[in-house]
Amino acid sequence: MGELRGIAAPFVAPGPSGVAVRTRLRQLTPGDEKVLRLVGAHLGSLASKDLKARCRDGLEHCGQAWAVRKRELTALSSSRWAGSITKASHDQWALARRGQLAHIHNLEAGIRTIEDRLSLPVGRKGTGKAPGGYRSRREWHAKSRRLRVLQDRLAAARADREAGIVHVVRGGRRLARTRHHLDAAQLTESAWRGRWEAERWFCQADGESGKRHGNETIRVSPEGEVSIKLPVPLAHLANAPQGRYVLASRVVFAHRGTEWADRVAAHRAIAYRIHLDTGRDRWYLTASWQLPPTPTLPSEAALAHGVIGVDMNAGHLAAWHLDPHGNPTGSPRRFFYDLTGTAQHRDAQIRHALTRLMHWAHTCDVRAIAVEDLDLAAEKTREKHGRRTRFRQLISGMPTGKLRARLASMADATGIAVIAVDPAYTSRWGAQHWQKPLTTTTRKTIRHDAAAVAIGRRAQQHPIRRRTTPPPAHRSDAVGHRTVQAGPSVPGREEPRPRIPGPRTRSVGAGRGANAGNQNAQHRPGRSAEHETWQQDSLPLSL
Repeated sequence: MGELRGIAAPFVAPGPSGVAVRTRLRQLTPGDEKVLRLVGAHLGSLASKDLKARCRDGLEHCGQAWAVRKRELTALSSSRWAGSITKASHDQWALARRGQLAHIHNLEAGIRTIEDRLSLPVGRKGTGKAPGGYRSRREWHAKSRRLRVLQDRLAAARADREAGIVHVVRGGRRLARTRHHLDAAQLTESAWRGRWEAERWFCQADGESGKRHGNETIRVSPEGEVSIKLPVPLAHLANAPQGRYVLASRVVFAHRGTEWADRVAAHRAIAYRIHLDTGRDRWYLTASWQLPPTPTLPSEAALAHGVIGVDMNAGHLAAWHLDPHGNPTGSPRRFFYDLTGTAQHRDAQIRHALTRLMHWAHTCDVRAIAVEDLDLAAEKTREKHGRRTRFRQLISGMPTGKLRARLASMADATGIAVIAVDPAYTSRWGAQHWQKPLTTTTRKTIRHDAAAVAIGRRAQQHPIRRRTTPPPAHRSDAVGHRTVQAGPSVPGREEPRPRIPGPRTRSVGAGRGANAGNQNAQHRPGRSAEHETWQQDSLPLSL
């Protein structure tokens, strides 16, 4: 066995810092849709120009440059619209910087893997922890060329990062590339153009505590009336005082509606965003606000009633309930989900699976759920897994980030603590120590169920290895059969046990050979001669 890496201590994951709810804008008149399109297009053009200016400033950006940009936008919109646009530009630039750093780390990992494999002889087999050499000279030559390509990309990415240059596409790079593959996307040019323009619109405003209903730019009253502060060039379209436009639609938030209504009545800050779903041709309103930080529940209090260990897989969640002493109770549960289809469908599948998990946790009277602190960003590299394309697709399809965010939000709302554990060796050790003992004639324990037990025990800070049964007062099975021994009803259980073949006798099966059944000859070669037998081996054949 090679050297094992250190295991990090489990910790209680913090709850969500904010919440967002969405509802549909129904019964909009043609005039309402026209105003929304004009406002979104006008503010979207301003947001594009401001993002370009922010990217041009790069690392030399300062508060004075921010004030200049905001004054220029205020003359074409309003002070609050200008503040929302500049804040969105800063957030998008920071997100691009984080993505750039992740891209650099990915390139560095790929280069290290290729360099290590190129240094090995061609055809050398790998081990469980490190890949071997490449299979042929042709593959070695192709990878050496790819190494040069990755090195050039890394040099360019590092130069951009040092200069503060980021590459951002308003509307999305994927949608921009779809323009060149309209037949594969089953889109016409006009349909793509409409989706592209809608994605580049800007109609979102940050809230402000103390103002009426928590937002002066996009205001929603407790009765559901939605009004928008029009930009200066579109002020002639107002149908309400102070340059506002009131939509004919009335909104109702089904999810967290009471919490939203309390914030509106107390004039607390709420941010709103209006957007168009071009695929369904529907308008939506999204409300979001920050949550006050809640004190983290101590792990001892969370684990007082046991824990549910959850092993996340590509198609299901494997869970098992453990008592406070780390013993699995009941039967394992599996919560399946389908990760095919659209992003909305995948998100709904994850949400439904987690809802069933939360209901089962309440049924078991458990206040803690243990999950692995997974980060598969470094495991998706093309160079690490090579030709194992299906395995790479499997890892890439696992929704680790979305599931972690959904689980933290739903667990916080239901009063359940989420304990994150180190994912090292949970599947391997769980299968080694728990899969066979938990398998019965009526229950088949799979590897993922055993991993869930290992995850739960690690959250309770118990060793994953099972405690072996202590020996009885004497070696006879009359006092009860010991671990991994024959049951009371097995015939011949008191007879001499079959010989276990050693390293030098692997060709001889158990229970066979000249010394089968003779315990002294098998295990006690150092005893006196009266307890041993002697046998003449056959003479060697020679010419």
